Amino acid sequence: MKTLDFILSNWSAWTPGLESSNDSLITDASIGAPESIPNRLLRRLTPLAKAVFNVADQCVNKGEALPVVFSSAHGEICKSLTMLKAIQSEEELSPTAFSLSVHNAIAGLFSIAYGNTQEITVIASGQEGIAPAFIDALGMLHEGAKDVLIVFYDEPIADFYPVAPFKLSHPFPCVLVLRIALSGHGMPLQFCRSNQSRDDGEHILQLLAFIKFLITEERSLSLGNLGHSWTWNKK
Repeated sequence: MKTLDFILSNWSAWTPGLESSNDSLITDASIGAPESIPNRLLRRLTPLAKAVFNVADQCVNKGEALPVVFSSAHGEICKSLTMLKAIQSEEELSPTAFSLSVHNAIAGLFSIAYGNTQEITVIASGQEGIAPAFIDALGMLHEGAKDVLIVFYDEPIADFYPVAPFKLSHPFPCVLVLRIALSGHGMPLQFCRSNQSRDDGEHILQLLAFIKFLITEERSLSLGNLGHSWTWNKK
């Protein structure tokens, strides 16, 4: 794969476990949804969904619709576990709760709240980490989109699920939203395949590494698993 150049026009992130003075990083322990979200949708949003909306709102202009790539390794897996426990206890399961627990639920609510009828993709990347979202978003740009939003999010995995010796969880939730374009103002970046053999963990751990890459003077970042590695360079 050849090197792909793009511009990071804007970005915003939220993760309570990371401290920084960078204005694009929200470090509050919890954040709510933007005031613009209608009340009829607000009551359907989980705390993670509210955080996703709040962070994304920093990168989207009012009334604007643009293509979006959502990326999460496990979605709202804790919500799914709660429903499984309810089934085990022979409790009645809410159809609404089920529909809001699927992997594309947050993306669907986002499209409704923002009236966004542009192309929206939802990725469950597993061990591939954050790179597939960049590949998809850059493809949209090269197909003619002026700007594309990439929305990354994950939450801590419940103790019920085995996480050791796998590198797939983190003590805090994490949301990162990137607005990218092929030209314009912002941070010039390069993205390319790497020949390195790496073991950087799943989505949320790579996500934290990428946020640190953005807020520090580090010029290059490589991430990957199982022989599939990628490199981002600041130009």
